[in-house]
Amino acid sequence: MKRFALVGVGMAAGFTAAVMLFPSAHGANDPSAYRQLNLFEDAFERVRVNYVRPVDDNELVSSAIQGMVSSLDPHSSYMDAKAFADMQIQTSGQFAGLGIEVTMEDGLVKVISPIDDTPAARAGIKTGDYIAAVDGTPIQGMALDDAIAKMRGAEGTKVTITVLRTGTKKPFDVTLTRAIVQVDNVKFHRDGDIGYIRLPSFNQQTDSGLEHAVRELKRQIGPGLKGYVLDLRNNPGGLLDQAVEVSDDFLNAGEIVSTRGRHPEDTSRYDAKPGDITDGKPVIVLINGGTASASEIVAGALQDDKRATIVGMTSFGKGSVQTILPLGQNGGALRLTTARYYTPSGHSIQALGITPDVAVAQGDEDTTPKIERPSEADLPGHLNGEGGPKKQPAQIVHPAPGKKYDDFQLSYALDLLRGKTTVSSIAKPTDAN
Repeated sequence: MKRFALVGVGMAAGFTAAVMLFPSAHGANDPSAYRQLNLFEDAFERVRVNYVRPVDDNELVSSAIQGMVSSLDPHSSYMDAKAFADMQIQTSGQFAGLGIEVTMEDGLVKVISPIDDTPAARAGIKTGDYIAAVDGTPIQGMALDDAIAKMRGAEGTKVTITVLRTGTKKPFDVTLTRAIVQVDNVKFHRDGDIGYIRLPSFNQQTDSGLEHAVRELKRQIGPGLKGYVLDLRNNPGGLLDQAVEVSDDFLNAGEIVSTRGRHPEDTSRYDAKPGDITDGKPVIVLINGGTASASEIVAGALQDDKRATIVGMTSFGKGSVQTILPLGQNGGALRLTTARYYTPSGHSIQALGITPDVAVAQGDEDTTPKIERPSEADLPGHLNGEGGPKKQPAQIVHPAPGKKYDDFQLSYALDLLRGKTTVSSIAKPTDAN
């Protein structure tokens, strides 16, 4: 039976990602488990016979499985045959939808991050927004996959979502036109003598897109190229194998990441192969609270190897791997958390995140409520981290009062690569935030 490993925050209104793994089953013959199933059988039959209206057997079983799995942690869930088929199509990096990475919290869909250049991003949907209804149908009590299915649809069709936003007294409606969402676009441009590369997610085209970007930037800039900025801000994750390949592009040797499951034999280690496509040029990696999962693997690997300087704010902290377990009888599948992943130094990112080498705020963190800057540790039922309390930077660099920047974190990174101190900034102790 094939199983697929996911390292993304949650389903995007139509996006998730997977790579194949081949672990083994454990404890399948525990007799006490089968005795407990007698209780389920009894409850199932009583509902079928006594509920106020007839209910479909498939509906009951699907709801029971969903309840069982979703109670484990925020990232485990059940997919019926249609949702599973949609997921397999979506790993190509293209789908019709709104373009938001989401999770479920307090019975509502919570936005982790809008995806660049999508209907949601253009309409001003923000990290931390809650979606309370879709086309007037309340989300409360609905399974996450069902809510996502309601937001998906044919390209060009319209959908109205009801949004709850911190600081706004009343819910408000936003009408969006569904579009083909491209999540495989590696964006890059020349900034003088520095190459800027943005990875919005990790899917089947990410590594090849990065290699193309580096080749083009070398051609455009020439021998005077000083280094690269790798922008992983608001990158919600995706394919584990792509995170490994992207990390390997910058490394010549050593461990990239390890995954550790419930049993010793479930441990896997991924190592770099010789060859740095950037020829050893300096690299700065930008991260923030929306940097999650696969993107944290890359940041952690390059940080531990001292291959890159990590700049920005502490990342989201999703350090768990979800494995897709196809269920043969009905064509559905489980999305089940099966392992934690660790940086080369043995640091567990789960609920802890990656702490930047240089903490640099974008500028609005002081005025943005914490609820709009969620982390893995804020999600109900999250797995605990391993390795002590969450590390905080001693101080955070902020834009100086009165100074305006289109992108202060990027400006700081560019000046850092050039050895300049022209960015006007001030440092504040962490406890001042």
